[in-house]
Amino acid sequence: MADLINLFIDDVAVSVPKGTLIVDAAKRADIDIPVFCYHPKLKPVGMCRMCLVQVGRVKLDRGTGQPVLDANGSPEIAYGPKLETSCTTPVEPGMRVITNTDLVKRAQKDVLEFLLTSHPLDCPICDKGGECPLQNLTLTYGPGVTRFDYADKQHLDKHYPLGELIFLDKERCIQCARCIRFQDEIADDHVLGFYERGRKMQIETMSTPGFDSKFSGNTTDICPVGALTTRDFRFRARPWEITNVPSICPHCPVGCNISLGTRRSAKGGGEWEILRVMPRQNEAVNEIWICDKGRFGHHYARSQARLQKPLIKKEGRLVEATWEEAFSLIADRFRAANGKAAGWLGDRVSNEDAWLFGKLFREGFNSAQLVNRPHVAGLDLVARYGVGVGTNLGNLGQGDVVFIVAGDVEETAPVHMLRLKAAVERGAKLIVANARETKMDRYAAISIQYQPGMDTQTVYSLLASVSNQQSAISSQVAKFAPSDNKIKAAGQLIAEAQNLIVMLGDERPYPVMVQGQYTDAGRALAQACANLVVATGHIGKANNGLLPLWPHNNTQGVYDMLSAQGAEALSGEVKALYLVGTDPIGEGQNLPPTDFVVVQELFLTPTAQQADVVLPALAWAERDGTFTNAERRVQRYYKALPPTGQAKADWEIFRLIAEKFGLKWSFFSAEGVMHEIAAQVAAYAGLDYVCLAETKEEWPPVGTSSDLYFGGTAYDNRGGVGAQTKSLFEINGRSELKWIEPPPPSGQSIEPRRLNRPGTLIDQSAIYEVRLRAAELVKIEA
Repeated sequence: MADLINLFIDDVAVSVPKGTLIVDAAKRADIDIPVFCYHPKLKPVGMCRMCLVQVGRVKLDRGTGQPVLDANGSPEIAYGPKLETSCTTPVEPGMRVITNTDLVKRAQKDVLEFLLTSHPLDCPICDKGGECPLQNLTLTYGPGVTRFDYADKQHLDKHYPLGELIFLDKERCIQCARCIRFQDEIADDHVLGFYERGRKMQIETMSTPGFDSKFSGNTTDICPVGALTTRDFRFRARPWEITNVPSICPHCPVGCNISLGTRRSAKGGGEWEILRVMPRQNEAVNEIWICDKGRFGHHYARSQARLQKPLIKKEGRLVEATWEEAFSLIADRFRAANGKAAGWLGDRVSNEDAWLFGKLFREGFNSAQLVNRPHVAGLDLVARYGVGVGTNLGNLGQGDVVFIVAGDVEETAPVHMLRLKAAVERGAKLIVANARETKMDRYAAISIQYQPGMDTQTVYSLLASVSNQQSAISSQVAKFAPSDNKIKAAGQLIAEAQNLIVMLGDERPYPVMVQGQYTDAGRALAQACANLVVATGHIGKANNGLLPLWPHNNTQGVYDMLSAQGAEALSGEVKALYLVGTDPIGEGQNLPPTDFVVVQELFLTPTAQQADVVLPALAWAERDGTFTNAERRVQRYYKALPPTGQAKADWEIFRLIAEKFGLKWSFFSAEGVMHEIAAQVAAYAGLDYVCLAETKEEWPPVGTSSDLYFGGTAYDNRGGVGAQTKSLFEINGRSELKWIEPPPPSGQSIEPRRLNRPGTLIDQSAIYEVRLRAAELVKIEA
């Protein structure tokens, strides 16, 4: 490796890249230097002085600038007169660092004594007890007694609400500023700050409402003491009482790795429940961050409103029934439909569920009418031209360009926003095109605000400015040659890009009538984005291609499973309709005319209330499965809770119904279903639950040290880092440019995406209700 620096730490030879801080170099040599303010994801500030070490540098001749050699021909080492902070001092060639001299030990003890002068003895009741860096480091490095007079202790607020979700114990705070720095440097939400000075210094919220950030919960993870706690976990359990189960966030297309902290509840009669959700480190996906929706939006899994038993409509009312009654009725009515059956499948279910749903329709119901809801344009194009295997937003930097069109990354895929901001700081260029301003405009090299409904035309103007080569669509693209200097400049960035990712959103008008026919503006935009990456050659390799801002967690996976089985759109008469994990009536839409409706859900939604049969399904935390995120990374999640009532996993329900049609499927676990998927879906070839559970060493090793070296409660990845599937272009090398005429601006309204918006699941998470905001309608001018 180029630019390696060789040095010694406690007489251990270490080689690390140039620019590495001493504290990180020591960690690579498995030498722990205690820290409080330092965190490898934040900029070093040297505030707490806990990481003081003795540093010796090679002595240089003032005249020649060459090392001064001793009698043995070795460079002489000159130690500085004072200790130095290892969290702010980069390594140098030949440097010698000593972390355990008497002077260093005295400094560490003194720093801890200062920190503990007014720190309360709350360990027996503190939420951080058992995983607290201050507690651990005090036992290892601190004094056994204090010289400070108890009467002089500072007494401050102990249950101070910074916001609706985060509480601050001001007495426990050690002023490391990690929370402030996270909000300033990572989240770019400047909502926390210091108030007062000296011993009276306190953390205060600077926003209205308090602590107004989509990432506030991360501050509780990186807080090295119990000063910051979450509203739903504080005083609920001790860390050693919790069983942590690896999982995947069930909300957005990022696919953040999480750990579900579970325990039996005394108040709940001994039932298992999720007490907290913590990030699980995966540097290729979410690093160590999650948004507040992923952290607090899990309570629906144990909602009292969950469906417990099957329901059948009798005399106009839904009444409880047995599974056998429900299955027999479904079999009779779908058999009578004689192939005129249709299925609507939501995009939150697992890959295994989606596969068996399609298989049930194909082999049992003799129908291929399957709809992936909600309707999303461009799924097939992402499957073909999506970002290549090895894509990692954390690796983007100089020479890389990301183009975001018709999407709000912060609202749709929040953690992507954090990673793109960091990529820009490393030198990547960001181009943002939207009909409205978004937070991503802060980091954009070029921001293009187009007339609402002109998104596709904007993409083609970019393509016209980039490519002069003749192609199948050259003449059509030429009509959109840009006159706007911003678009020309953006085209120049794309033309010079070594790597290009196009992030495709869906903030656009709904399908509208044009010349007597409905035109899907989303399809036209998706095709334009596909043409852009194909025409410029940015497909089939890492950090190149389409990266969609899908509405939910498994939009891509559900499409993959249904399309592989020849799913078709609804057409003709529908005598029996089967809906799973979707609520079109609740979304203001109508069901197609039909004689019989089955709904498989967690709750009695407006659609379920109109059904003839309602089947209770398991929540994601109650079963095993996989999701495929927007980068087409297949990730495994694990059962963390026992079933609610008589509910069953979706895939199991499909298998039991199939038995009524004489089908003998040998699936007795989700893992078995994945074996068939791997055998029949080209992009998923070679995947199984074993390879999806494989882990790898992560750097920085946050949360893996026995002493919680980096002072956080993010967990190392023990559930697997997943596997990214190949795009169809990577499999067969086929690409084409296809023209879809951009529809004119419609004059209709679009609905900007909102992370915190009401919905079937999030409405059941009462703790998060305070963050819900109604979606704002923006009127488009024709």
